[in-house]
Amino acid sequence: MAKKQAAPKQEMDLMTLMERFGSDEKCRMYLEHLRWPEGVKCVRCQSDKISRIYKRNQFACDACDYQFSVTVNTIFHDSHLPLNKWFAAIYLMGESRKGISANQLARTLKVSYKTAWYLCHRIRKAVADADTSLLSGIIEVDETYIGGKAKNMHKDVRERKITGRGASGKAMVLGAIERGGKIRLKVDKRADRETLHAFIKAMTAPEAECIMTDELPAYEGIADEDTRHETVKHGEEEWVRGDVHTNTVENAWSLFKRSIVGSYHQISAKHLDRYLDEFEFRFNNRNNPYLFRDTLLRLINSENLEYKELTKEEAA
Repeated sequence: MAKKQAAPKQEMDLMTLMERFGSDEKCRMYLEHLRWPEGVKCVRCQSDKISRIYKRNQFACDACDYQFSVTVNTIFHDSHLPLNKWFAAIYLMGESRKGISANQLARTLKVSYKTAWYLCHRIRKAVADADTSLLSGIIEVDETYIGGKAKNMHKDVRERKITGRGASGKAMVLGAIERGGKIRLKVDKRADRETLHAFIKAMTAPEAECIMTDELPAYEGIADEDTRHETVKHGEEEWVRGDVHTNTVENAWSLFKRSIVGSYHQISAKHLDRYLDEFEFRFNNRNNPYLFRDTLLRLINSENLEYKELTKEEAA
């Protein structure tokens, strides 16, 4: 009998997080290691002739006299939130299979709801498009619809919503998943031929073995000389035919929708793409033992998302 392969040892768990990053100083030292693994360099002139200013948690460049900290030019620089709370939020969002709500994060970190909500969205923004490699092998493609019932919405909101196949008042999300591999998600307007074909071509490698979909006519014609197209007829109660099915992508939809019901409770269409970015990043890193470290690296190298940008009104 084949021996079951052990799961990779995780870099971080809750107890390790508390022990290693209980103080601002410990957090700063770790950020320094991640940002400058070969030694601190000046962020202005790249010189490695650096002196430390311990009392201010800063560095001074001996070449150009510029003074800076480990958080300068990063998402952490203008934040009043202690670094250990940032670290805790990153860990909790990465390890919560169905996500964690801003309300729960606010209670756990002992911060206001507004702070927790903004924190969550800044992390989601940082992990967006973490991996843009094309899917290959056997790929399943499907669309789903997210949102409440149109009859329960305010009239102004209902009129702005986009309709689709059996989805009045909901936002459409397209998904493509490589069996045993990664997922790609995108909010789009309608499930027509042009939209679906453009999404598939943008997300899949030209040499992909097979694309599997349901029987929606808009998918027809996606096959070419290198990639075949197989369908299952859900309308005729056909869910699996040999190895032809879309169960993998549908299981991903189920997991995402459970996160809405169980964790977030509701998601606005305005911010749906960021929740999908978070889900995609966590799903694609489900077997990554260094998820915490890699998420921190994303934040160190990401642009900041300003609160006024996050809360501005949607264009009509």
